[in-house]
Amino acid sequence: MPWTVDWKVIVDGVDLTSAMRPFLTKISISDKDGSASDTCSLDFDDSGGQLKLPPDKASVQVFLQGSLAFTGQVDSVRSNGSRGGGRTLSVTAKGFDTKGKAKEPQSHHMDDATLQQFMDKAAEKAGLKGITIDPSFANIKRDYWSANSESFLHLGQKLAREMGGTFKIRGDQAVLAKRGEGMSPAGQAMPTVTGKVGAPESEDGNVINWSISPFTGRAKFSKTKARYFDRSAANFKEIEIETGIEADATDEARTTVADEDQAKAVTEGRKATSEREGGEGSVTLDLDVTAQAEGTFILTGARPGIDGSYRIAGVTHQADRGGGSTTSLDLKQPGGDAGKDKRKQGEGKSGASSSSSGEGASSSSGSAKPGAATNNQTFDSYNRRYGRTDEN
Repeated sequence: MPWTVDWKVIVDGVDLTSAMRPFLTKISISDKDGSASDTCSLDFDDSGGQLKLPPDKASVQVFLQGSLAFTGQVDSVRSNGSRGGGRTLSVTAKGFDTKGKAKEPQSHHMDDATLQQFMDKAAEKAGLKGITIDPSFANIKRDYWSANSESFLHLGQKLAREMGGTFKIRGDQAVLAKRGEGMSPAGQAMPTVTGKVGAPESEDGNVINWSISPFTGRAKFSKTKARYFDRSAANFKEIEIETGIEADATDEARTTVADEDQAKAVTEGRKATSEREGGEGSVTLDLDVTAQAEGTFILTGARPGIDGSYRIAGVTHQADRGGGSTTSLDLKQPGGDAGKDKRKQGEGKSGASSSSSGEGASSSSGSAKPGAATNNQTFDSYNRRYGRTDEN
């Protein structure tokens, strides 16, 4: 079956698209929000063992619909086969050199320096060309920074958790961005993706399926608090900030931090986490290569209380030679009208009151079509009948 999506694969600067076309069966690309490296998997039909293994650490670029969707290095190759079951070859590439010094433990410190200065030194020791840090983080100054037998990967992820950021290495550059703002460290807006749900029993819209919980209570706190030791006053003090979230509990850092500046960073980071974890879900769309982790997703047409804006926590693009192409999004941080069903009792999806008198209803039973609910149907009963529920 021919491919329905335009793709191109370049290995070590050589375009191998034509050579791969008879054998490549599936492309899968994942972009997470900093907890893992970007990953690309290429699956091949290797029924005759005819494919040559790619060189270790070979550079890989993958384009989908004319846009660069992945760049990285070959990390592993796996052959799968069974008697009577055929043979396949899977090539996995990562967004950075997994054999490099980024995973090597570092031990050093820096006095009276900014975070940018400290992480520049750590990035250099990790063999990277540099690190781009959000200005609100980069200018944080402390009297002491240290790496205690920590790899650059661990160091970046630890600071990201503390400050409410996202850390990632791509190629020879690292990034520490402020989480939940929808902005890149350079101050540019991340892409916004819109998902439209079509009417029941129709194929309109680009949303294939969704599973969303617009509010979850476990991670929500009304305040965040951190404790530090004030050397000039010779006593312990606390920093406490309001999150603006309706809750009774206060989120308090378990350990005492170094000083007031670090206490402020910790409380702000926990506030961002509380906002981000206030809801979660996933959605599958027709292929949209513009989607990126930390970008914004806007959902329309699902139902009141679910429609709204969300932060994209992870993206997976998949293209299959026999099954089309899709983009799957992991969602966090609901905003807008997400989680808010503002309809009054008796109102349908559009907000118009549902009539129980039967006025305007068809006189012949069974004549209703899936295109729209009849006047004597409530929104809930209509959706139960035609397959849309709060569970999907």
